[in-house]
Amino acid sequence: MLRLFSALAVPPEVGERLVQAQSGLERARWRPLESLHVTLRFYGDVREDAARDLDAELALAGAGPVGVALSGVGAFGEGRDIHAVWAAVIETEPLRRLAERCERAARRAGLQPERRVWRPHVTLAYLNRPDPDAVARWIQANNLLSVEAFALDRFGLYSSHRTAEGSVYRQEAEYPL
Repeated sequence: MLRLFSALAVPPEVGERLVQAQSGLERARWRPLESLHVTLRFYGDVREDAARDLDAELALAGAGPVGVALSGVGAFGEGRDIHAVWAAVIETEPLRRLAERCERAARRAGLQPERRVWRPHVTLAYLNRPDPDAVARWIQANNLLSVEAFALDRFGLYSSHRTAEGSVYRQEAEYPL
């Protein structure tokens, strides 16, 4: 089984700006520069034969370059159950269409439909039972984070491997937009 997701990689020059916001939360597991991405669709654990079918379907998903812009920050979860802080990606029609194409590719490959609502973001850190007030202070201190639109001409299929230090991602395939 492979733990897979499709995503747009954040270019290093954009990632450097995001890394500047990665401080001020105790015990946060800040994501390294090379792990910053915008998830298009999380597939979860996928059999190798289904992964090959997914790869073939994703190869057909591109529809031209996508502009991505960032504005603001937020968190997933509430109270002590907050589990991540992120930079918000401005949802645009081309970005939404690409995410929808990744969803359709998954269904054509025989994978179950995604039940969660897609919210484009770049995860900056994972948290484990943080102080909610500290998270609120971090959000307030970083809420003006903004990155003007940058164009991306490819997306990838990534595998996720859990380690003691957190997940490590490896690009399995790349697809032109």
